[in-house]
Amino acid sequence: MVENNFGHPAIPKFDGHYDHWSMLMENLLRSEEYWSIVEGGVPVLAATATAEQRKLAEEGKLKDLMAKNYLFQSIDRSIIETVLDKSSSKAIWESMAKKFQGSTKVKRARLQALRGEFGMLRMKEEESVNDFFGRVLATVNKMKIQGENMEESIVVEKILRSMTEKFNYVVCAIEESNNVETLSIDELQGSLLVHERKMKPIKQEDQALKVTYGDRNAGRGRGRGAKGGQGRGKRINKETIECYKCHKLGHFQYECPNVGDYANYADNEEVLLMAFDKSHQESTKKQIWYLDSGCINHMCGVKEWFHDLDMNFKETVRLRDNSQMSVVGKGNVKLQLNGFTQIITDVYYIPELKNNLLSIGQLQLKDLTIVFKRNWCKVYHQDKGMIMSSQMASNKLYPIFAEAKVACFQTKSEDISYLWHCRYGHLNFKGLQTLQQKNMVKDLPKIEESDHMCTNCLVGKQHRESIPKTSNLKSSKRLELVHSDICGPITPASNSDNRYFLTFIDDYSRKTWAYFLKNKSSALEYFKKFKNMVEKETGESICCLRTDRGGEFNSNEFNNFCEVNGIKRQVTAAYTPQQNGIAKRKNRTIMDMVRSMISGKDIPKVFWPEAVNWAIYVLNRSPAAAIPDVTPEEFWSSSKPTVKHFRIFGCIAYTHVPDAQRRKFDDKSVKCIFLGISKESKAYRLYNPMTKKIIVSRDVKFAEFEKWKWNEKTEPSKLHTQDSDEETDKEMNNGEDGEELIVQPTNEHTPTNNNSTEDIGTSNSNLNQGRTRRPPGWYSDYDTSIVDEESMNLVMFGPCVHQGPINFEEAEKSQKWRKAMDDEIAAIERNNTWELTKLPKNARVIGVKWIYKTKVNDKGEVEKFKARLVAKRYAQRYGTDYKEVFAPVARWNTIRSLSAIAASNEWSVFQLDVKSAFLHGELNEIVYVEQPLGYVKKGKEDQVYRLHKALYELKQAPRALYSKIEQYFVREGFEKCPHEHTLFVKKDGNNNWLIISLYVDDLIFTGNNHNMVEKFKNSMMNNFDMSDLGKMRHFLGIEAIQCDQGIFVCQQRYAQEILERFNMDKSNAVCSPIVSGTKLSKHNKGDDVNPTQFKQIVGSLMYLTATRPDLMFAVNMIARYMEHSVETHMMAAKRILRYIKGTLELGILYKKGKQAIELIVCLTRPTSRCDD
Repeated sequence: MVENNFGHPAIPKFDGHYDHWSMLMENLLRSEEYWSIVEGGVPVLAATATAEQRKLAEEGKLKDLMAKNYLFQSIDRSIIETVLDKSSSKAIWESMAKKFQGSTKVKRARLQALRGEFGMLRMKEEESVNDFFGRVLATVNKMKIQGENMEESIVVEKILRSMTEKFNYVVCAIEESNNVETLSIDELQGSLLVHERKMKPIKQEDQALKVTYGDRNAGRGRGRGAKGGQGRGKRINKETIECYKCHKLGHFQYECPNVGDYANYADNEEVLLMAFDKSHQESTKKQIWYLDSGCINHMCGVKEWFHDLDMNFKETVRLRDNSQMSVVGKGNVKLQLNGFTQIITDVYYIPELKNNLLSIGQLQLKDLTIVFKRNWCKVYHQDKGMIMSSQMASNKLYPIFAEAKVACFQTKSEDISYLWHCRYGHLNFKGLQTLQQKNMVKDLPKIEESDHMCTNCLVGKQHRESIPKTSNLKSSKRLELVHSDICGPITPASNSDNRYFLTFIDDYSRKTWAYFLKNKSSALEYFKKFKNMVEKETGESICCLRTDRGGEFNSNEFNNFCEVNGIKRQVTAAYTPQQNGIAKRKNRTIMDMVRSMISGKDIPKVFWPEAVNWAIYVLNRSPAAAIPDVTPEEFWSSSKPTVKHFRIFGCIAYTHVPDAQRRKFDDKSVKCIFLGISKESKAYRLYNPMTKKIIVSRDVKFAEFEKWKWNEKTEPSKLHTQDSDEETDKEMNNGEDGEELIVQPTNEHTPTNNNSTEDIGTSNSNLNQGRTRRPPGWYSDYDTSIVDEESMNLVMFGPCVHQGPINFEEAEKSQKWRKAMDDEIAAIERNNTWELTKLPKNARVIGVKWIYKTKVNDKGEVEKFKARLVAKRYAQRYGTDYKEVFAPVARWNTIRSLSAIAASNEWSVFQLDVKSAFLHGELNEIVYVEQPLGYVKKGKEDQVYRLHKALYELKQAPRALYSKIEQYFVREGFEKCPHEHTLFVKKDGNNNWLIISLYVDDLIFTGNNHNMVEKFKNSMMNNFDMSDLGKMRHFLGIEAIQCDQGIFVCQQRYAQEILERFNMDKSNAVCSPIVSGTKLSKHNKGDDVNPTQFKQIVGSLMYLTATRPDLMFAVNMIARYMEHSVETHMMAAKRILRYIKGTLELGILYKKGKQAIELIVCLTRPTSRCDD
């Protein structure tokens, strides 16, 4: 039997280049006969399918599994996480295309960039035909992938037009002898390759020796002839030999008629290279390179000389004394030799190396000729002639004295101009050149026009050509005229639900300010803030305000305010926004920069306010046509700004962790994202995606061309640094370094050098630094009235935003959590919950642990830090440690009824919270618990606590608390509802009512007599440790609004959390929770879905129906299939989520007045049914 030696084809790995990967993967799937399944999907069987059709369907499913297996093996684990929920190979393929191929707009922008790149393609002087064809065809293939219809004749004509001058006669010959329109690319390449080979001289093995030892007219052997031959062999045909000196054909360089002049020139160059003052020997030592025949590779120890340095390259080299050195990178070095810049490629970077080495072997591999003669070593290039020479030194070495061209920044392909283009928020190169040439800012290096086509600029800024405009008169002083406009609505909303930003531009200085709004009606409020700020800062008044005719600017209130304050109004004519052109163009410029910056670093779009603030900060330090030779910031403040702190928005930043916030062996640096600079502190403003916190710190190091991989679920990477005794600048950080702020993404920020942390310049250095500064206007984008620095969490990446520490070791580092634990222990001691005693013989002790959580208000803001000491209830035994555990809680019907009664009688609903509620319940059993972590009594470590009252998580704790509160209500004259044991009612002789509903440790109550309500509050506070929460606002996840119309209850925030939890927050909204005519059954065909996820969705929706009766029918329908759910059921559940997406604000309004309590019954014919 013949054995098959053919293995499976190699599976192409996805390396980020989607176009190449998709082509290779498609070819592989076609060869394996799986492509039809990937392209068309698995066929869906009809109910009346035949046996043959069922068999084909099973084969299709098997092929789909095989195709999925190939796709999973070809992509990285981090990408697999994003496609695990895809049920077929077709869905995986389409998901990959959406992620990495982009939308139509992105493709169009990429195609525009590729067209420009194709137009600028030119063959380089030293480039081979094959290399040039490779570059051209790579660009052409990319254009075809993006949808360009590129004909072969166009590519042929482009190549012929782009060849170097030495191919001119070849191009003419090809054009005269061939029809260019029918000439193929392969035929053209073949013709050019033939001519290229004819141009190259024949390489002889001993040519270097011939130059070294050969006489000008003598051969080496005994052959005959005027010029001599090479031994007895055939004479060399020199028709194709090119001279290194004159570049003419027919002779070698040593036979060149001009060799005498050339030798004198070389000698003069050698004298210049060798002439250096010994007094400068030490300072120039690092710029000496030694030619070394024993060195396997070029080596250099100066990192600043490298261009395109690859720090991922690792190697070890052995020296002559058998010692070893580590190679930590490889790149290119540019040397200034004989007035020309020569690029030395593939140079090892060895930090410990003291002398720079050039490998003779590596030079020879680059087709260079090396000649040793009379104590001289000369290196020749076949086209350029001699490129370097060296005379033997006293130590028998050959030194090369060459000045290295220092790389300004360690990047892969970006030059210094492109770097500052990115730092300046993708400002155009002419603007950067104007800033530098006219010295409009400090610390900006020389900028040159870059041929780099920035695709992020095309994505963010490309627009139609502008229409010429006439110039307008300009103001003569600050605030004489202010332009204003609102930009929006912007999707998605910011972290503070803002969808607009309002700009103000001073016509005189062109300085810009921005404020963020939830709705346009807030324009007047922020105009007042802006007016107060600028008028106090300048001592001048706003004279005139120019806006469009939007209702937000032309309300009676806005006009009256301007009239009272003597502000003249200029309003555009109807449908003529061009008359407010300065503000309109400024908003467009800002949005162009924001799009480019977000695209450049793949920043989530909810951070657009941060990008807007950074764009305005940059524009205020950029040239403006209306004020030549000066920036708006300098024109406004009379102080020239510095830009040395500028960094690329969204780049990776490593911030130092202060000693007070870490232990000895904790990491000293954390990886963050640069969002700008703080206006309140001379420090950087960073965002930590792992902790979802904003950090303000001055001790930062940047990796500007790196970006955060948002799709990867990885632990935050750390950067280890050495200890530093440098004291913290108190002015920079107000006493603490790396302060964790509570504000969400905001405004202007500041930076430092890549390798050091120097003070960051500001534009307001002439102002009094000692004065008290009020919060900037852009703080209005975030509510900072309640939360503090340590409690800030961005409400952005899921419902579990306000999470506490995981364990005691983490919590004890925070003062807030330490205080919360102290309060819990104090409450336990105050309630006489336990007493310390010896553990009796044969008695069991139950462990305890700390649990941490934050309590939020109706706005989702942190209101309280709670630390709970709980018992490890799993160790309890029935009959010994507990008996009865039942404790009733209020039903939703009761809570809704209480709200409806209160609204119809125009009563208010109040709320109380029992502090450390379970500590009030008295125990009937004898229970011992261990001493808690962090509060073990010194000298009594072997003792335990005996509980007199309940502790959290004890199985009988809820029952004990309920019994204690029930006794109180009975004692105070309340009657318990026989049908709802958590509802208590009290009525006096004057027909005054007090109704109370209890839910564990939360109480809501209402009544018609204010004195009775206040008396009840005081009584409860005297008997229990209570918190008076005032009117009910946030109860069990329900948001309550008590207004003039009545009581409105909803679960908007909880609904939003559901959408985010199941990744439906970006889905398209629909108008109904279920499709008309939908038939669901437990016999529905389809693939099984994740049962856990389906149950979670149903459970979440069931809780949401407490205030959403419109969801009740649809939710109850899908709830019947939790035992066994398929794709049809999951689609119905997601349909409900999409309906919620468009109806987040819906809830129940209980109207005031007796008529509001009338019962109205509506009967509708069901449009969908359940066949079960």
